[in-house]
Amino acid sequence: MAVTVETLEKLERKMTLMLPVNVIQSEVDSRLKRLARTVKMDGFRPGKVPMTVVAQRYGYSVHYEVMNDKVGEAFAQAANEAKLRVAGQPKITEKEQSPEGQLAFDAVFEVFPEVKIGDLSTAEVEKLSAEVNDSAIDKTLDILRKQRRTFAQRAQDAAAQDGDRVTVDFEGKIDGETFQGGVSSDFQFLVGEGQMLKEFEEAVRGMKAGESKTFPLAFPADYHGKDVAGKQADFMVTVKKIEAANLPEVNEALAKSLGIADATVDGLRADIRKNLEREVKFRLLARNKQSVMDALVGKAELDLPRSSVQSEVDRMIEGARADLKQRGIKDADKVPVPDDMFRSQAERRVRLGLVVAELVRSNNLHAKPEQVKSHVEELAASYEKPADVVRWYYGDKQRLAEVEAIVIENNVTEFVLKQAKVVEKAVSFDDLMGQQG
Repeated sequence: MAVTVETLEKLERKMTLMLPVNVIQSEVDSRLKRLARTVKMDGFRPGKVPMTVVAQRYGYSVHYEVMNDKVGEAFAQAANEAKLRVAGQPKITEKEQSPEGQLAFDAVFEVFPEVKIGDLSTAEVEKLSAEVNDSAIDKTLDILRKQRRTFAQRAQDAAAQDGDRVTVDFEGKIDGETFQGGVSSDFQFLVGEGQMLKEFEEAVRGMKAGESKTFPLAFPADYHGKDVAGKQADFMVTVKKIEAANLPEVNEALAKSLGIADATVDGLRADIRKNLEREVKFRLLARNKQSVMDALVGKAELDLPRSSVQSEVDRMIEGARADLKQRGIKDADKVPVPDDMFRSQAERRVRLGLVVAELVRSNNLHAKPEQVKSHVEELAASYEKPADVVRWYYGDKQRLAEVEAIVIENNVTEFVLKQAKVVEKAVSFDDLMGQQG
């Protein structure tokens, strides 16, 4: 059938759909007959309910379903014939006047935009690089040793110092009244590792077993306990026990305990280097990918489908409410979340998605099976049983689709880096990993 498409503005289109009344009625009758074979009603045996009764009870709902189905089919067929790439769901309304024997509907909808990507050779992209040095391996070794440390009680006159595990009793009061979470007995924490607020650690540092002390403590305004956030408290703490940490030596025994195949110090350091290099590779790829995406957005011209942006905003609001619910916020699903909070981010996501899709389509940057397999194997390599992890990925289409999306982004990143003006920048291992000191 001939399809006339009217342009309303930018990406918005309108077309009229015509449905023969006899086709609608024929489908309604057919469905009602099928329904009559199984419907159960008081006073009738199954399959023996008169059609007039079935039509009276279910006619409206069946007619509504048929109309939805047929209008949807007509719209899909018309959009396909007009070679339209429809964005979002159409808004379909029945016309007040229709030709005899026909039902007419107006369908208003948006189409995906034409994406124009400028000359990528003029785009400037910062590409980071980093190396795994001996210092990074040493720091990782220290972390592994701390995870396996043991503790031995210090002498009675020994003062608590950083690295010690202390056992304390404490009581905190605000305006002379104890508060929830402000009292504890036989509480253990490690001095100098940020497990307690700074004032608390400073008070305990230097104390000896059996000593007590009172001190003021100001809770930060953003403290997780809302009842005490931003308030001043008075604490009394009694140190009951101080234990010194004993870290295992870096030797073959430590290597063996960590399951290193080559259970030597050199083998342990080599294994750490391999794992760190894998992590560095992934982090560099993520950072460089972000630079590429920023450059792509800057070089693209396109109009954004409002429906796609709104769908992304709705998804982000749903995600925000789910996060609030996970944090224990009461009635999280009813919390008002304004669209404007996410609109700018949603627009960027939609824009970037359309630009990447166009670049993939026009340059054949789709994920190849061997690329997906290689990426899965690389992800699995850091686990104890890589083969099980590979099977886990390939056993679920959704998980595999997520890997394919990552591979496509990697292909786009590599493609753009070959086209653009690349500015190389070396960063330290600590800066890349977000470590301090």
